[in-house]
Amino acid sequence: MSIREQNLSEIRDAVAKLCAAFPMEYWRGTDRERRYPTEFVRALTEAGWLSCLIPEEYGGAGLPLAAAAAILEEIQRSGANGAACHAQMYTMGTVLRHCSEAQKKKYLPKIAKGELRLQAFGITEPSAGTDTSSIRTTATKKGGHYVINGQKVWTSRAEHSDLMLLLARTAPREELQKKTDGLSVFIVEMKAALGRGLTIRPIRTMINHATTEIFIDNLEVPAENLVGEEGKGFRYLLDGMNAERILIGAECIGDAKWFLAKATDYANERKVFGRPIGQNQGVQFPIARAYMATEAAALMVERAAALYDAGKPCGPESNMAKQLAAEASWQSGDMCLQTHGGFGFAEEYDVERKFRETRLYQIAPISTNLVLCYLAEHVLGLPRSY
Repeated sequence: MSIREQNLSEIRDAVAKLCAAFPMEYWRGTDRERRYPTEFVRALTEAGWLSCLIPEEYGGAGLPLAAAAAILEEIQRSGANGAACHAQMYTMGTVLRHCSEAQKKKYLPKIAKGELRLQAFGITEPSAGTDTSSIRTTATKKGGHYVINGQKVWTSRAEHSDLMLLLARTAPREELQKKTDGLSVFIVEMKAALGRGLTIRPIRTMINHATTEIFIDNLEVPAENLVGEEGKGFRYLLDGMNAERILIGAECIGDAKWFLAKATDYANERKVFGRPIGQNQGVQFPIARAYMATEAAALMVERAAALYDAGKPCGPESNMAKQLAAEASWQSGDMCLQTHGGFGFAEEYDVERKFRETRLYQIAPISTNLVLCYLAEHVLGLPRSY
C-alpha cells in the first residue's frame, strides 16, 4: 500500500460507512422515480465531504484533489452515484485558482456550511458541442453589470444548485487571433436569476442525472461576478476541466470495482451443471481482464491527481486517466452483466442501473475521440485533425 493510500484509508472507511446508510433500495427508488437524491447529498454535505477541497480558512477541510478522488471512488464503489454532487468538487479547480478573494469570502464559507450549493457548470451549447470556442452565449458589459444572452445544454443539477459557473463570449471570435480568447467565466446566483432572464428545462435521459437545458434572455449579472480577467475564461476553464476528468476517472474506478465485486460474488455463488459458474474459464477470464484494466487505470488516475496537487501541468494525464478509467468501468460493467446473464437485466440486482450510469463516461465530460485527438496532437506531435 502506497503512502498516499495509507493517508486516505480513514477517509475511504468513513465514506463507505456513510454510504452504507443508503442501501441499494434507496438508489433503485431514486432511479425509478427520476428523483434527486436529496437525502444522500445532505448527508455528504453535513459530513463535510463535499467541501473537502475548500481551504480551512473558508470553513472547508483543505484536502488535496487526491482526497476528493478517494471520496468519489468510494461513493461509486458502494453502488451509489456521486454524479448528483461531484460538481461541487471539480468546480473548485476554477474557483480556488481564479476567483477573487472577495468572491471566495462571499461564497466559499456558505458552500462549506451547506447553505449554498455550487453544482452547475454552464459550458456546452447545442450548436457547439465539445467545440467550446464556438459557443454563442454572449455577455455584454453595461455599466456595473453584464447582460447575458444564449443557451446551454447538458447543464446537470441546475435545478438543485444555488450557484452556477457560466461561460460566455465577451468578445467576438472573428475579431480575435486565438479562437479561445474572448471567453469569460461568471458566477450566476441561480435563485435570483430564475424568472428574471433564466429558464431551466429538464431533459429526460437514460439515467437519473438531473440534467437540463438553460435559456438565458437578457440576464443581468453584476460585474463583480466576473471570475478573473475578462476574456481569459478558457484558461480558467481548463483547471476545472482537468480536475473534472481526474475525479470522473476516480468515479469510474469505483464503478469498475463495484462491478468486479458483484461479478465475482455471483460467479462463486451461482451454480449451473452442478458447479459454480466461476469455475469455468469462460467466466473467469473476462473478470480477470477487467480487473487488470481497472488496476492499470487506477494508477493513471493516481498519477494525474498527484500532478494536479503539485501544481504541475497534467492535461495529458487527466485525459488519459478519464479515458482509461471510463474504458475499464465499461469493460467491467459489460462483463458483470454478461456474468449475471438474464438476471443482470433485473432491477433488483442493480447491475442494469450501474451499467447505464457508467456508460455516460464514454462521452462525458469529453468524448473518446477528442481525448485521442488531443493526445495525438499535443503529446505525439501529429497534425491537428479538427
